[in-house]
Amino acid sequence: MAPAAQPANPTLRDLLRAGIGVPVGMLAVLAMLVLPLPPLALDVLFTFNIALSIVIVMAVFYVARPIEFGVFPTVLLLATLLRLALNVASTRVVLLNGHTGDQAAGHVIHSFGAFVIGGNFAVGVVVFVILTIINFVVVTKGSGRISEVSARFTLDAMPGKQMAIDADLNAGLITQDEARTRRSEVRAEADFYGSMDGASKFVRGDAVAGILVLFINLVGGLAIGTLGHGLTLANAARTYTLLTIGDGLVAQLPALLLSTAVAIIVTRMSRPQDMGGELRRQLFGNPKAIGVAGALLGVMGLIPGMPNFVFLSIAALCGAAAWTLQQRRNAPPPPKPPAPPPAPENKELSWDDVQPVDRLGLEVGYRLVPLVDAKQRGDLLGRVRGVRRKLSQDLGFLVPAVHIRDNLELAPNAYRITLGGVPIGEGVIHPDRELALNPGRVFGPVQGIATRDPAFGMEAIWIEPASRDHAQTLGYTVVDPGTVIATHLSALIQAHAHEILGHEEVQQLLNLVAKTAPKLVEDLTPKVLSLAALVRVLQGLLAEQVPIRNMRTILETLAENAPRSTDPAVLLGQVRIALGRQIVQDIAGPLSEVPVMSLDADLERLLTGALTSNAANPTLEPGLAEKLQQRLSESARRREVAGEPAVLLVPPALRAPLAGFVRSSVPGLQVLAWNEIPHNRKVRLVTTVGR
Repeated sequence: MAPAAQPANPTLRDLLRAGIGVPVGMLAVLAMLVLPLPPLALDVLFTFNIALSIVIVMAVFYVARPIEFGVFPTVLLLATLLRLALNVASTRVVLLNGHTGDQAAGHVIHSFGAFVIGGNFAVGVVVFVILTIINFVVVTKGSGRISEVSARFTLDAMPGKQMAIDADLNAGLITQDEARTRRSEVRAEADFYGSMDGASKFVRGDAVAGILVLFINLVGGLAIGTLGHGLTLANAARTYTLLTIGDGLVAQLPALLLSTAVAIIVTRMSRPQDMGGELRRQLFGNPKAIGVAGALLGVMGLIPGMPNFVFLSIAALCGAAAWTLQQRRNAPPPPKPPAPPPAPENKELSWDDVQPVDRLGLEVGYRLVPLVDAKQRGDLLGRVRGVRRKLSQDLGFLVPAVHIRDNLELAPNAYRITLGGVPIGEGVIHPDRELALNPGRVFGPVQGIATRDPAFGMEAIWIEPASRDHAQTLGYTVVDPGTVIATHLSALIQAHAHEILGHEEVQQLLNLVAKTAPKLVEDLTPKVLSLAALVRVLQGLLAEQVPIRNMRTILETLAENAPRSTDPAVLLGQVRIALGRQIVQDIAGPLSEVPVMSLDADLERLLTGALTSNAANPTLEPGLAEKLQQRLSESARRREVAGEPAVLLVPPALRAPLAGFVRSSVPGLQVLAWNEIPHNRKVRLVTTVGR
């Protein structure tokens, strides 16, 4: 095959697309520090520098979020280097050719100098010094301080933001891709403000350099003009002062623009916003503020000796603006179209009028209705859909829809979660606040309403939205009211998953497995095992926090053991053995050794005799049950403090009755049988529980 034709000589556009435009420009800037430039080149470069500064300010003003202009610190550095290189080049031209006249450094420097001086050199020097002081003392110093504080607060708040993202992901409110995107935004925000902290030092150093260059040009120009070229002191002062002031002003104007751009971008909030619209709404959107300002101006305009016409004119404009804004606020909303008349009730009652009970329901008080109403920017419906999606993937079956409705019998800020029409959880929400959760280690208190997280009982505080960043800096995990309800709903669905799973859901799972393994489903049910028995086995797995994602393994195990026994308890034990690798993985994660607790030999014999003597209804003597609960709770708490899972390893005969015993009395404790530990996992005995 003939080789492909080589492209023609690359054009300037091709070179820029190849990414070499910026390096070449950087080399050109460095070359300006050494090579002399003609006056015409200085005119072009100074004009380009001013235009570049204006473009940067406009880009900063119109960008929606600061991190969307993430290259700004680098742009700031390059623009500062360009300006410093132009200072060096113009200084060389001024000192070498200043004796030839005030046009020696080009038309731009001459025009700026003549405009500012206006025939009075003292005025020119004073104006230039004032501009430099404004840039150095006010704008640059303030923006540098804000950059430093923003960088520190952003870095301190990173752990809280990461924990909030993990909480939303675990609750099913966001997907893995959304969580990855939000984590990258958090990292980008921290990198941006950290870079701005360093880049602000460039601007401050540039302001100092501008002052030094001014004095160097003045002193050096006078010395060279009088001693080197024989000019009189008056002529040398006139020429070199004009050139120096023009050179300094041409450099300080872009520096002031860039300092303003830095101040604007570091004082903006991190969330997306239309800056022009926000200024108009927040600053000039309050008719009371404009009216009071107009009244004060009117009073000042009536004082004798004041510029009455100007004050009264502006007062009249403020009054007219305030009246117009107030009229717009008081204007009634457009009338809604009339509702169609209800149809006459002529039909007889039927079974369709008997409403079934909702499997899952969420009732909210009237103050929480905006959280559900999408027209009022409520996102609770979307969060509930995210919870259903996440739990359906984790549990292994489709979680039914959650019916949300308002309930006037509830308190205005209360909500209630129901299962089959029966309440299983409730809580109180402050829709105008956010919940700051204490993950166990915080660095200070925050002001708010003390409470507890309704999902897990963690200590929490309802705080004002303005205190969110401060609370995250102190280590709190801050979530909005919709996330609180969605997290509570997710926890309750997981705890009651075995009650939600029914015959219809199991039949749908069988139909799904039948698409890939039709013979397995056909041979198992209803030939060997009834659908009701299969439902009881799957419900038993969910009651013990074992997902049923691996339906094929579950059905294969049942098909193998159901011919010998159809007892759901026996089949459940066999299925747990088959799912041992999954169960241990969910409990211990990637740990090579599983830390476990075991029973003392005497206690194990006592429990074996008490619980296996009456297999149909295993019971414990009350005193023994209380002591056992206390010992297991203490051991589980120590494992939690150590950051390890609480696992009790027992003989197979004791696993089922002990699992039922600790399910409500010792939450968080997992009971495993010896034969459920896979061969590739090792166990490490951490403690023994005795009587």
